[in-house]
Amino acid sequence: MNQLEILRFALRGLLANKMRSSLTTLGILIGVAAVIMLVGVGEGSSRSIQQNIQRLGANTLTISPSFSGGGGAGQRGAPAGGNTGPRTQAKDLSLADAKALTDRTLAPSVKTVSPVVNASSSTATYGPASHAIAQFVGTYPSYFEATNKPVAKGTYFFNDDVLAARKVVVLGQTVVEALFGTVDPIGRQVSVSGVPFTVVGVLKEAGSTGMQDADDVAIAPLPAVQQSLSGFGSLSSIVVQAAGAEATTTAQSEVTAILNQRHGITDNNPDYRVLNQATLQETVSAATGTFTVLLGAVAAISLLVGGIGITNIMLVTVTERTREIGIRKAIGAPRSAILGQFLLEATLLSLVGGLSGVLVAFAGTRFTIAGIEPVLVPSSVALALGVSVGIGLFFGSYPANRAAKLRPIQALRHE
Repeated sequence: MNQLEILRFALRGLLANKMRSSLTTLGILIGVAAVIMLVGVGEGSSRSIQQNIQRLGANTLTISPSFSGGGGAGQRGAPAGGNTGPRTQAKDLSLADAKALTDRTLAPSVKTVSPVVNASSSTATYGPASHAIAQFVGTYPSYFEATNKPVAKGTYFFNDDVLAARKVVVLGQTVVEALFGTVDPIGRQVSVSGVPFTVVGVLKEAGSTGMQDADDVAIAPLPAVQQSLSGFGSLSSIVVQAAGAEATTTAQSEVTAILNQRHGITDNNPDYRVLNQATLQETVSAATGTFTVLLGAVAAISLLVGGIGITNIMLVTVTERTREIGIRKAIGAPRSAILGQFLLEATLLSLVGGLSGVLVAFAGTRFTIAGIEPVLVPSSVALALGVSVGIGLFFGSYPANRAAKLRPIQALRHE
């Protein structure tokens, strides 16, 4: 028998029990689709997190107060009692700290330093429209480059605006849409908690980051925000831009040394923390990669179950067609033809199920799942399809072998 005849016999055997073949194929379909979809969800989640981190720049350090540390040995809000020796009161981040980090001698790897204050409960109004701004930032012009916030319309403010404490502001897209609608906001005044600010620019749309809208932001000169909204207290954070991505770790060491000296830190319990975006991105990539592998492994279990289903169905098929096998062997069909036919039937079941699963997964990745846009990973498609075919060959080999080993006289006696 040639290969074409073997294929014809295999197809005829599958079509003779359409419902059984369809249900077996369904098991493989679900397994393949689950693998591709879950890997896609993991990859989509990973890319979303990485994009959010990259928005702050790969060479950016964010210094913020640490409420668990305490310079030297002291802590903010340390409870009374339990004296453990000399303690130094923890210090807040100050403008003097930010200026110290600009010292080229002590921090040659630092490119820019942007002190930041966040004004809480800032409601902006323009005419009858009002909007509670999620994040009203007071800072320096270098903040725009350091945090990767380009201006789409108008311009950002300059150092002269900072020195003069001018009340100018750059708005995010969400704030602009809420206050101005389709009106051009450039040059118009908005009232922020009763204080007039002139709009000089509009930020490029950044999009949402989970539950937080990255476009619901307003950025103004630091002195203007301190005078009008936040007061001249401590800084919320300091954003440091390294000279390059390769200099980020060196810049972190320099920043740490300066702040430790200024705050009197003598142990490993500082009153501040430094967030390194590059290190964070590497950590997140490793974690999400592990998460994606685990998702794929869980989904692969359904493929294994589908393979067991193929074995079960093929064993039933061999039992039902024992007399047919005996007749074919009696009239001269070689062992290889019987083996090839049943192996081909099992492989066709898994191949059809695999291809159907790929189509279902492709359609599924067009939709958002739990707020995540799945990303179709070509390697997962090839792997899932290859494994499905391999499952057909592996799990179909035992029933096919059993059929090929039947002796004609025993097969013909079978009822």
